[in-house]
Amino acid sequence: MIIHKETFVSGRWFKFSLVEQMANIGTDVDRAIRYKQRGELEASTQALYRAIELIDFTVADPKNRRRLKEVLRAREFLLDHLIGEDQYGMTDEFWQRYFYEFNYTAALQRGK
Repeated sequence: MIIHKETFVSGRWFKFSLVEQMANIGTDVDRAIRYKQRGELEASTQALYRAIELIDFTVADPKNRRRLKEVLRAREFLLDHLIGEDQYGMTDEFWQRYFYEFNYTAALQRGK
């Protein structure tokens, strides 16, 4: 199921830098965490699916070939934390801080 079909088909996603892509992923990750904390598991799952789809788009972006290790590791650890057994011991706060750095850097690049 493609959730962000227009973003992918139009090629818009590939126009974003890796930092901007990760910042956008972080928005859905933050939503997934917040919904989970409020007990809204269906909404949390949907936000997680959106985040994973954006990660997969990021992996498909040719300019990111040399950064795939970090992106794929983040995908694995994120899924483990939110729907797996959390074998890596990540926390919600870790993920919020991790993606905050991308949001902050993207804002700096935009001059905000």
